[in-house]
Amino acid sequence: MSEAFDCAKCSESLYGRKYIQTDSGPYCVPCYDNTFANTCAECQQLIGHDSRELFYEDRHFHEGCFRCCRCQRSLADEPFTCQDSELLCNECYCTAFSSQCSACGETVMPGSRKLEYGGQTWHEHCFLCSGCEQPLGSRSFVPDKGAHYCVPCYENKFAPRCARCSKTLTQGGVTYRDQPWHRECLVCTGCQTPLAGQQFTSRDDDPYCVACFGELFAPKCSSCKRPITGGSGGESAGTGGGKYVSFEDRHWHHSCFSCARCSTSLVGQGFVPDGDQVLCQACSQAGP
Repeated sequence: MSEAFDCAKCSESLYGRKYIQTDSGPYCVPCYDNTFANTCAECQQLIGHDSRELFYEDRHFHEGCFRCCRCQRSLADEPFTCQDSELLCNECYCTAFSSQCSACGETVMPGSRKLEYGGQTWHEHCFLCSGCEQPLGSRSFVPDKGAHYCVPCYENKFAPRCARCSKTLTQGGVTYRDQPWHRECLVCTGCQTPLAGQQFTSRDDDPYCVACFGELFAPKCSSCKRPITGGSGGESAGTGGGKYVSFEDRHWHHSCFSCARCSTSLVGQGFVPDGDQVLCQACSQAGP
């Protein structure tokens, strides 16, 4: 009589049937699957002994059930990401959770080089200067109405230009005749002395220091021969003071307008011209 060869669970004979041997004895296929097989986390069916089983963390899947929850692509041989217990292929994950490049509209892939500014994201190679269209990378830039400029392009496009040298003013500068100037460019037309912060005047739109203007353009005193500078009626702004007296084509400083004989000041007084000289009325009446 033959020895019994039965399933360790259902006790049915295994002669002529497929079985699986375990440490605890032989099992018929149905009993083995019911006893030892894992349940698929996706379809909730047993993963039979003859099925390819995949597992991730503490979950088990049929090969056909291990797929992206969005596009249903099989993840058996694909890289994937788990987001809130859902399995996603890389493409779906990037579409759903990665930033979009503000320039090209494509996904900025995780781990790729990117730039972020003002709540927007760019691929590093897409973040370009709006002027020269070169990548800005880690260089300084200036935003302007949705555009971004490298510093040289911004200065060339928007920075004021010096009225003398036409180069851009990046900082400082002075204003003369409602135009910007570099401080070092605003100099006296005569002696080239810097005029920024100094008192100066102009002639035919050209700036002059007080000294050069007096020497070149101011009337000369008929007495001391020095230039008469400064506004009439104002404070002294140059040699001899600013107030002066004119008679015909001759001019005198107030301090120089005096009788040629007695030196009495003639400012506000009557006087008599005597050739190149002026005399007070008393000296004129006294004769030569």
